[in-house]
Order: sequence, then C-alpha cells, then structure tokens
Amino acid sequence: MSRLFAIGDIHGCPKAFSSLIKAAAIERSDTVLTLGDYVAKGPDSQGVLDLMIDLKEHCQHVPLLGNHDRMMLAALEGEIDLGTWSAVGGKRVLASYGPTGRLAQIPREHHRFLSGCRLFHETDRYLFTHACYDPELPLCDSDESVLLWKKIRNELPAPHFSGKVTVVGHTSQKCGNVLDAGHLICIDTNCCSGGWLTAMELPSRRIIQADEHGRLRQ
Repeated sequence: MSRLFAIGDIHGCPKAFSSLIKAAAIERSDTVLTLGDYVAKGPDSQGVLDLMIDLKEHCQHVPLLGNHDRMMLAALEGEIDLGTWSAVGGKRVLASYGPTGRLAQIPREHHRFLSGCRLFHETDRYLFTHACYDPELPLCDSDESVLLWKKIRNELPAPHFSGKVTVVGHTSQKCGNVLDAGHLICIDTNCCSGGWLTAMELPSRRIIQADEHGRLRQ
C-alpha cells in the first residue's frame, strides 16, 4: 500500500533529510511531499538539491517551492541582483557550491528543479503550501505572497472553506515540536538552528524527526 509523507523546511541540511528517508523506509510507490526551503541557512544547500533531484528515482516526489527557493530562482533568472540575494541568504547558498561566489557555479539541473517546483498541492483530504493560505480562496486563486511568505506566528488562519486540513512549513517552531491545530499543521521544526527536520505520515500523523547531523529523535 502506498503511503504519503510531508517533510518540512530542510534549509541546507542534507544529513537530516537522508536520515528521515532511510528511517521511513521510503518505497517507489510512496508519495513524498517536500514543503520547500531546500536552500539557505544550513551548511549544504547544494547537497540538498542533489538529493531532491535524486529522490524522484525512489518515490513519487511532489516538491513545493519555498520563499528562499523563490529568491534563488529570481537571482538565477535575473529578477533580482546577486547582491540583493546574497544579503538575504544567498551568500551561504553560493558558498556550498564553491569559493567563487558566482551564479555560474550552480548546475543547470538545480535551476530546472527549482523551476519545476509547485506553489501548492491538493489531495482529497489535504492542502499543502509552503507558508500559509487564504481560508476563503482556492489555492489556485491565492496570492503567491501568502503561499510563500505569510507567517502564522501571531494568528492562525481559520479553517479552509474546503474543509481540508492544510499542512505548511515556513513558520519555524522554535521548540522543535509540530504545531497541530487540527485544521492546520505546521511541520517546520527549526532543523537548521538546533531543532529537528520533521517527516509526517498522513493520515496517521506519525512523526519522524532528525537533527541536522542526521541523528533521529527518540
């Protein structure tokens, strides 16, 4: 029987991601939905993107775009200049590719992967976005700024009109624990800053977590 896993913000921590995939014993028939923010903050953005590209050989991978991935894509496509991106996390991303600090270091396959990431995904029971959602709008009509950037720290959005549970990342839970409000689940558990990377199996809501060094949480 195929399974569904959602994985939170990886942020340049490939050891954590590899550990979760191994611990979950991911198979070809399983669907793994990654919620974006593959790059920035952590030590090895390049390594994470390499793993993302390889993942499609091992399961049904549905990659979403995060706000940091969107900024990297904007820099690669000339929408923002290198200095602007470097100031908001790009400098550390580029350092993972080598010492020159140039966009030309980034492989074309990484550019293609980011270009192919989705803003949202929807199943018969769940909605998935990187950051947040508008409770009164279908995801396809929602503004990109909401899907990629809106925090849920100060106020939780109301349940989505569809009645589906929404799974997000982006708003890091500094305590390292998943925020489960019933209608909304946030699985960004602060991996790159001393917390955990979370994989949640749905619909059981079983949780597997690993730290940035790949050590599983007991």
